Amino acid sequence: MGRVNVSLSASEALRGALAGLLDGLPPTQAAQATGRLIANYRGTTPTDAPVLRDRSDVAAYAAYRMPATFEAVRAALAALRDAAPEWVPGTHTDIGGGTGAASWAVAEAWEQPEAPRTTVLDWAEPALALGRELAAASGIPSLRAATWHRSRISAALRIESGDLVTISYVLKELTEQDRTAVVTEAARAAQAVVIVEPGTPDGYERIVAARDRLVAAGLRIAAPCPHSGACPIEPGADWCHFAARVSRSSLHRQVKGGSLAYEDEKFSYVVATRFPVTPAPARVTRKPQIRKGQVLLELCTEDDALRRETVTKRHGPLYKAARDAAWGDQWPPR
Repeated sequence: MGRVNVSLSASEALRGALAGLLDGLPPTQAAQATGRLIANYRGTTPTDAPVLRDRSDVAAYAAYRMPATFEAVRAALAALRDAAPEWVPGTHTDIGGGTGAASWAVAEAWEQPEAPRTTVLDWAEPALALGRELAAASGIPSLRAATWHRSRISAALRIESGDLVTISYVLKELTEQDRTAVVTEAARAAQAVVIVEPGTPDGYERIVAARDRLVAAGLRIAAPCPHSGACPIEPGADWCHFAARVSRSSLHRQVKGGSLAYEDEKFSYVVATRFPVTPAPARVTRKPQIRKGQVLLELCTEDDALRRETVTKRHGPLYKAARDAAWGDQWPPR
C-alpha cells in the first residue's frame, strides 16, 4: 500500500487508503464478507473471541465500517473540544480500536504537532495488522508513530494512566461484567473518556450505563449532556442519539443496494472528564423543524429537562442561528 499525501486531512487520507484496500478481492466476495460480518460482528450475543478472522474479513469490514466509525468519533471529539477548547491530550489509548478508525479521528481533532501519542489495543491480530498498514500509509506523523498491541478486551484489561481514552463500537461485543470493568478501568486511567455506540435503543442503554459508571467514578459529563445529573429520558420511551454524514463507497452501495453518495450514521455517545469543562447550555436532540417564520428545537437543557423551544423572526440573530442549527449542536451557539 503506497503512502498517502501528507498534506491531506485525516478524513481525506482515510478515504484514499481505504479506496485501494480491496484491490484483488472480488467485489462479490467483499460484499458477501461484509454482509456476514455486519450480521455477526455487532450481533446480539457478546463474544469471548474476535470475529474478524483473517485479512479478507478485516479488509472488507474496514472498508465498510471505518468511515462511519471515524465520523461518529469525530463528532464526539468535536463536542469535547467545544467543552474544553484549551485542553490538548498528550496520550491516547484506543480500547478495542481494531483497525484504528477512532485514532484517525483523534489525529484530525488535534492536528500535528499537537496530536497525542496513540496506543491501539485489540484482541484481533488481523485487525491490528491492517491498522498498522493503514497508519503507515497515512502520511500523518502521529498515526505512523502509533503503537498497536494485542490485548484481550475484558475485565482483566489494565491500561497505563494517560490523557484520552476512546472506546468506540466495542461495548456491545462484551459481556455485562466485562463491559462494566472496561469502563471502570478507562475512568481510572484517563483524564477524558469518549465512548461511542450505535444509535439504537440498546446502544443508548449501554451509553447511559457507561455514563452512570463514569459519574460514579468522579468524572463530570462534558457532552452531549449539559449536566452530570440523571438522564431525563424515561427508560423505554425514547433514546438519545445523533447522526453523522458518511460518504458512501462503491462497497457501501453494493452491500446496501443503494445509489446515494452518502448515508447517515446514527450513534450515541458520552464524553466525561476529570478536569473542568464548560458543557453546552443545551443540546439539540432532534433534527430542527423549520417552519414558515419559525424553527422548532427539541432540547436537552442544563436544568435536567427536555423541552421544545420555538425561535421566530422576532428573535433576530438567534432566528438565523436556529435555521443554521443541526441535530447534535449546542444551543445557543457560542
